[in-house]
Amino acid sequence: MSPLAPTPARTPPIDLATLPLDYEGFRTLAQDGRLTDHEKIGFPPAYREGFEDAIWTDITAKLPMLIEAEGQTVVDIGPGCAALPKRLIELCRDRGHTLVLADSPEMLALLPDVAGVTRKCEGLFPNNAAAVSAVAGAPADALLCYSVLHYIHLDASSLDFIDATAALLASGGRALIGDIPNLSKRRRFFATERGQAFHRAFTGSTEPYDVTQDAPAPGKIDDAVLASLIARAQSRGCDAYLLPQGPDLPMANRRDDLLLVRP
Repeated sequence: MSPLAPTPARTPPIDLATLPLDYEGFRTLAQDGRLTDHEKIGFPPAYREGFEDAIWTDITAKLPMLIEAEGQTVVDIGPGCAALPKRLIELCRDRGHTLVLADSPEMLALLPDVAGVTRKCEGLFPNNAAAVSAVAGAPADALLCYSVLHYIHLDASSLDFIDATAALLASGGRALIGDIPNLSKRRRFFATERGQAFHRAFTGSTEPYDVTQDAPAPGKIDDAVLASLIARAQSRGCDAYLLPQGPDLPMANRRDDLLLVRP
């Protein structure tokens, strides 16, 4: 570069809080070379880096067939492109599982193709549920949808999501719909002194954190939404359970897991 040439302007940092985090928004993030893998899936690095082992342990405890069986059919809805789906791909290769990865084409392009293991299905679930079933070629023994339901909740019907998920499961199959932000649980936590102390430590603020328990929050998942999803799964022939996350997970104090089991 000529010494007289102007210095190129620095690209401003990404503020994830200002971006539309929906299916189309994540397609855009996946193509942004400025972002880390965690940022491409909507997380500031501090929310995920260093926690992958604990998250993985929690997932495999709730989907034990991933590590205890061989030759399973596994479906990952909205895997993104960070460390967890890559770890799942390696596990499926080691255990002889077939793994269906369902996400946008932009996200799927960031995940490796492993012959005889990975099958990719583009599109927004549950709208592409028939395609996912066809690509899988068999009912799912294990289905994982982690940190994704609250985005699907904005783009599609959560009840349709439960219907499609239940329909994919084999007899004895399990679906872990994990890391669901529960607004009711969040409000309960931050209304306590422990929650207030957590907020002060996280933000550095000395001001009390105002928690309005009954304020409407359109588009958010709360106790009532989760209860309706449990009832819907039961009506579709599955047992359904709301489970806590391990205490060493980064957002266990304000998120829940939903487990569906096909008898």
